Amino acid sequence: MLSKVVINIVSLLTAMQNQVHDESQPLNPKNHNHAPWKKAAASLSLVLLGSGMTLAGGYLAGNQQQLAQKASDLAVSRVDAAPPLGNNTDPNFVTQVVQRVGPAVVRIEASRTVTSRLPAEFNDPFFRRFFGSQLPQQQERVQRGTGSGFLISADGSILTNAHVVDGADTVRVILKDGRSFQGKVLGTDNLTDVAVVKIQANNLPTLTVGNSDQLQPGQWAIAIGNPLGLDNTVTTGIISATGRTSNQIGAPDKRVEYIQTDAAINPGNSGGPLLNYRGEVIGMNTAIIQGAQGLGFAIPIKTAQRISNQLIATGKVQHPYLGIQMVGLTPQIKQNINSDPNSGLTVDRDKGVLVVRVLPNSPAARAGLRAGDVIQKLNGQAVTDASNVQRAVENAQVGGQLQLELWRNGRNLNLAVQAGAFPTQQQVK
Repeated sequence: MLSKVVINIVSLLTAMQNQVHDESQPLNPKNHNHAPWKKAAASLSLVLLGSGMTLAGGYLAGNQQQLAQKASDLAVSRVDAAPPLGNNTDPNFVTQVVQRVGPAVVRIEASRTVTSRLPAEFNDPFFRRFFGSQLPQQQERVQRGTGSGFLISADGSILTNAHVVDGADTVRVILKDGRSFQGKVLGTDNLTDVAVVKIQANNLPTLTVGNSDQLQPGQWAIAIGNPLGLDNTVTTGIISATGRTSNQIGAPDKRVEYIQTDAAINPGNSGGPLLNYRGEVIGMNTAIIQGAQGLGFAIPIKTAQRISNQLIATGKVQHPYLGIQMVGLTPQIKQNINSDPNSGLTVDRDKGVLVVRVLPNSPAARAGLRAGDVIQKLNGQAVTDASNVQRAVENAQVGGQLQLELWRNGRNLNLAVQAGAFPTQQQVK
């Protein structure tokens, strides 16, 4: 259904050290009864941008209706990329960036035919008496949506959000110069909301990749895309923050740490690039907080590259995982857990990452990890919150070894865990 999707986050933690982080599987807040020490003080409403059909958001072709969408990734290569600008002292540096990179930003139109049954009321004998067999049992309609994307190779590979093209029967890609191509979806990854689309063309402009790991709050940010179907819209702002967790922005089913920006983004921007002042892509515009001003989120380009490389090579993505729920410890968290009669845990450490739950038959379970263990070091590096552990796992290879230094029952313990391949949604359920 193409309709506005708003995710109301009721159980959401306001800081990483105050949140239970499920590394093993996406959590549905509606299906978990969190103890008081796990609950948030605030409720956010997230609008995920873009234009796909299954989670359609952005701009609906035909009636120009705004839609909502999920968060996502992107990736870029350096093939035939325009050289970056040397500095930002020129007051017209944004104009120069747009002139250089604009031709590599595309509009994506996706459509699919959906079949729906007639409402049960039409099976009433009253209707059958008058219309008989003239009433169809099913009806078909075409859903259309638009989004943004950008070229990552001169021979037509394009990065966009998975929700922009997920389930599409047809995909059309329109370049800035007006040329239109049929697109083929090489692969999608719903866990990061990244997709790669391919068109048959050569000598196309591409974007240069920036370093999303070195971003600092206050740096320039430039967004280009097709909000509400308005092609080639340019907005500017700054990097407001980095490392926003999926739980913090209200997308608990994603495995991404987001870039926060105040550059104006709207439905239809999804899949478009977020650029630095040199015109290098540093992220992909993804989501906003409904009702707020200047709260936009983008997927770091490093994450997008990792996902897109797998999609281009194999058409699918393997995500490493351990299979634990965890929370970063502080004295207050320790006190809250120990005073909660429903926690089932006793904690005697003020620092580290507490294992709250171990998923049955997971890599962590097979390695002997237990609820109540406190992870103090991972691969020799001290860890203080769940994001440290999650980041290390994401950077590991499926089948790779992770060395954990634990605190269990008053003593130190070393444990090796082999990262497994994250189960599919069907397997998790």
